Amino acid sequence: MSSGAGASTAPPQAAGVAPRSAASQLVRDYFTLTKPTVQSLLLLTTVTTMYVAGSPSLRLILLTCLGGALSAGGAGAINHAVDRDIDRMMKRTADRPVASGRVSPAAAIAFGCLLGTLSFLLLATQVNVLAAALSLSGLFGYVFVYTLWLKRTTPQNIVIGGAAGAVPPLVAWAAMTGGLSGMAFYLFAIVFFWTPPHFWALSLLMKDDYARARIPMLPVVAGEDETRRQIMLYTVLLYAVTQLPFCAGGLGIAYLVPSMLLGAAFIGFSYMLLRTKSRAWALRTYLFSLAYLALLFISMAVAAHA
Repeated sequence: MSSGAGASTAPPQAAGVAPRSAASQLVRDYFTLTKPTVQSLLLLTTVTTMYVAGSPSLRLILLTCLGGALSAGGAGAINHAVDRDIDRMMKRTADRPVASGRVSPAAAIAFGCLLGTLSFLLLATQVNVLAAALSLSGLFGYVFVYTLWLKRTTPQNIVIGGAAGAVPPLVAWAAMTGGLSGMAFYLFAIVFFWTPPHFWALSLLMKDDYARARIPMLPVVAGEDETRRQIMLYTVLLYAVTQLPFCAGGLGIAYLVPSMLLGAAFIGFSYMLLRTKSRAWALRTYLFSLAYLALLFISMAVAAHA
């Protein structure tokens, strides 16, 4: 009797565990579709830009960030569906939810469209229509210009397509002021010129994956030496662009000093990458580029209220 009782109670317990595990995996997969690691830096540039533009309320910050996160998440989900074929060919992306078959392409696209719609409605009704339209333009730019058009056709994909990732400062400025000014476009330009050296440093590490998937990233098409030269060139251009907020009188010496120090350090990393031609310096340059943008935008926010 005791063994029979044990047999009768075991299956319900196992059945109770499996659905919870499956549900947990599903939640993780849909969260992964939104590319949360990419979003963290986008949200930082959003918050800091709002402080450069003025003194935002906590409510406005939260609403703007939520709208931006929904929009970026929607773009990411659609990207997962569109790129599922090439994601399967690369070690870094083979286990993504759509590439691995855990989420269907149709479900990912529907999820992305839902997030994009919610973003527009939230920003349009709770912030302003300009911020909503700019955020939607970022989604369209990432999906249609970068993912569907440029990514598989030209090594300049990340240069032109990088404009989509530079939209958050515009959204933040519009959320704060209801319009756009020269300073907003300076911040847009900083992210725009930061994107190529940041992403090309990563692409040096992922060259074999991109070649296997036949994606014309710069190291695959032009070679690693040319990619290092382009990283150096864009880092110098970025340094010049970062001086515009000071030269235009928008930010003072409290911004100038850290922007010069950070810019000099970024150029130093790029120079070492150019000289040593090592994967170690490619990784260091990539990681530093993340810290660089975060610290630069934080210094802007601090200087605006100094």
